[in-house]
Amino acid sequence: MVTARATATFEPVGRSAAAARGFVRDALIGWGLPEVVDDAVVLVSELVTNAVVHAGTAAEVRCLREETTVRIEVTDRHPERGIPSFAHVPTASSERYADPDGEGGRGLLMCSALSTTWGVEYSAGQKTVWFRLALPAHESGTRYALPSLPGGELPDAESPVRVGVVQLDEAGLVRAWNADAQALFQHTAPQVLGLPWADLTEWPQPTGTGLGLPDTLRLARWEGTFAVHRADGTSIEVYGLQVRVRDSEGTPSTVCLLVREADQGILRSPGGAAEKPAGIEPLDLLVGPATPDDLGELLQGIVERARDLLDADASYLMLTSEDDTEFEIRASTGLSTAGRRLTPIPVESGAGRHDSRLPAVHEDLSVRPTAAPLLIGTGLRSLITVPLKVEGRLTGSLGVAASAPGRFDNEDALRLQFAADRIALTLESARLAELERLRRGSLSFLVEASDLLAGTLEHEQTLALMAQMAVPTLSTWCAVYTTGDQGAGADLAFVLHEDEDRIDGLRALLDKTPAPETDPAPGARFWTAPVDTARASGQADSPELAGLLGETVVLPLAARNRVIGLLVLGVGAGQRLRQEILELAEDLSRRAALALDNSRLYSERTATSQAFQRALLPPELPKIPGVEVEVFYQAAGEGNEVGGDFYDIFPIREGTYGFAIGDVCGTGPEAASVTGLARNSLRLLAREGLSAPQVLTRLNAAILDEGTRSRFLTLLYGELTPQEDGSTALSLVCAGHPLPLRLRTDGQVDQAASPQPLLGVMDELELTAEELILLPGEVLLCVTDGVTERREGLRMLGDDGLAQVLTGCTGLTAGAVAARVQRAVERFAPEPPSDDMAILTLRVPTQRRG
Repeated sequence: MVTARATATFEPVGRSAAAARGFVRDALIGWGLPEVVDDAVVLVSELVTNAVVHAGTAAEVRCLREETTVRIEVTDRHPERGIPSFAHVPTASSERYADPDGEGGRGLLMCSALSTTWGVEYSAGQKTVWFRLALPAHESGTRYALPSLPGGELPDAESPVRVGVVQLDEAGLVRAWNADAQALFQHTAPQVLGLPWADLTEWPQPTGTGLGLPDTLRLARWEGTFAVHRADGTSIEVYGLQVRVRDSEGTPSTVCLLVREADQGILRSPGGAAEKPAGIEPLDLLVGPATPDDLGELLQGIVERARDLLDADASYLMLTSEDDTEFEIRASTGLSTAGRRLTPIPVESGAGRHDSRLPAVHEDLSVRPTAAPLLIGTGLRSLITVPLKVEGRLTGSLGVAASAPGRFDNEDALRLQFAADRIALTLESARLAELERLRRGSLSFLVEASDLLAGTLEHEQTLALMAQMAVPTLSTWCAVYTTGDQGAGADLAFVLHEDEDRIDGLRALLDKTPAPETDPAPGARFWTAPVDTARASGQADSPELAGLLGETVVLPLAARNRVIGLLVLGVGAGQRLRQEILELAEDLSRRAALALDNSRLYSERTATSQAFQRALLPPELPKIPGVEVEVFYQAAGEGNEVGGDFYDIFPIREGTYGFAIGDVCGTGPEAASVTGLARNSLRLLAREGLSAPQVLTRLNAAILDEGTRSRFLTLLYGELTPQEDGSTALSLVCAGHPLPLRLRTDGQVDQAASPQPLLGVMDELELTAEELILLPGEVLLCVTDGVTERREGLRMLGDDGLAQVLTGCTGLTAGAVAARVQRAVERFAPEPPSDDMAILTLRVPTQRRG
């Protein structure tokens, strides 16, 4: 005996199999038969695929509810199909049948394996494959809570019942109008086709949603009451069910099923509207404002109130993830910590677990513990679960549990379901508001992170910033690993915990734990090695690690097609990282990886540059008997150790030393290259026995040989020879350089040389050496123009200012003179010097030193 029937036809297009699966699933769940859904969906999917793909015809699917079975038929109508001589007629003793020609498909084999009985029936031009699935007997411990109305309370309907079908296109224009619609509203199809649906209806603003007609037509599903204008000028109240569909070409439209308001029981979904079931005392789960700013506070208030109103021991509330595939536990009361460690729960029903889309009463969880994985080990045995739905879409699940078996009945479930229907929209609105706040907060977080990471090129500082941004915003603790040049093996570089007292214990554990593999695959992957190491060493319950290790994930730090490190995020015991946190962490890891690689490249470049620059400086100053020597040097530009200014002091032959101070045009690496040429050439040429003018003439030629790359050079070059009487003989050539100053013992300052042409400009130079005797107590001060041209606005230190500074250095050692000149230059202006600066000081002591 057939007690319910559902039929649908599917065109021979690729998406028909999916549509058929959805049709069968909805029909069986609507009948309260989720236990047979999975097998039915698998068989129908295969049979419809055979029909629309292999036979190339439309497929008609019929679901028949019988007393102890469900019979499902799939019929295709091939115009050339004949009736085979072996057409099967099932017998009472056996209804199993194997089609001899079989069509080579696997659908019949699956029918044989999964169904109770099945068969194939032929008639002219068509073939029907059917199967039956036995309905399981009521399982002790679980039942679905569906409203059941006595016969006297079934919905009344006017006779005859007319169901108007109106199809609207994307613009809201009428594109189809059936005969029942014409009978209900007196408009013929030609009169309304192409008219806006808004012109034919009186659309109310639905309470609590504020959606107008255009927005409502774009919903996946909607049902409710409104008015339609009739041809005679009157209006009729109707109950409408609107469903959003797409045709075979992907064009969307809205199909409206319309009945008189009095006949709404025909279309209204069971439990679809938040209407109080007859004789059921309602529950009010909302406490405080309807739209609170704190979603967590709202959810916690709901679970506590649900527990108290049903006199239960525990309650929990789960919301679906953004992709609607998993439940996430958002609030609970009365559950142990173990109950909250559960990983996300899949939304779709599966073997051994109840369907989350229907209200259910679990009478005794000890019979079916897998029906509620969240409560395993909690000692709770009775449970009610009800879905939260908005516009037909599952958004969450509310559960109330008690420790005694058989604590709840069908009436309790319906009361809770009614309350859940009333709060579902409020919760969804609050959840969307929270997601919007999280998105805005995430954007602000990433902008701030990008600014901070871009603000430094120091490798160690970048590592520290990465961890500091992750803790505590994303996780309780963070570790950063770096990889070698070949990307093999990772080394622990930085560890941070929100509690500084726990950093040492965490680092010690991670040092013992093998580093994560440097998998380049994007996204977070779970890492259990720290927990395994703690257990293997017997420290899992130690005070140092107590509560430290919960869920841990590893994210690759990939930049420029290579993994340069790993970012590890962890939370405390009993906690898990939510999906939106993982997504935010992935965004952070991408930005951090690029910043880390930039800092690495910068550090390598800086180290290389400094190594080359250091090679341009004298390794050490020689000790010259009878002469004090002091040098101060400062290169302009961040990270530069050598610029365009340079100095050198070196032995030429026994008892004679060369010294030089020069300034190459410009600053930075280009000027430093000429510095290297000049310093090395001076040493080589001077040791060949050439005089000072000859040395500079050869150097001038070498600079000019550089062609367009050459730069002019100012140079003070001299040779000094300590004398037996305690004085020092000097031979000087000042080629375009600031003149050296001589400080006499009486404080008088005068120029110690005359200006001559600079180097690197003219091919022919006439240079002469100037001889000078430096007496005991006298000082020779040689500087570059970074000293004399020190400026503050229009004011410049100049030669006179330098001479004035030197006058005050009478009686000071060479080191003290150099330091005083350097301080005078720095204090001359508040801004730091912008040019290279070199100071070379020679002093003959008053007493000869060995």
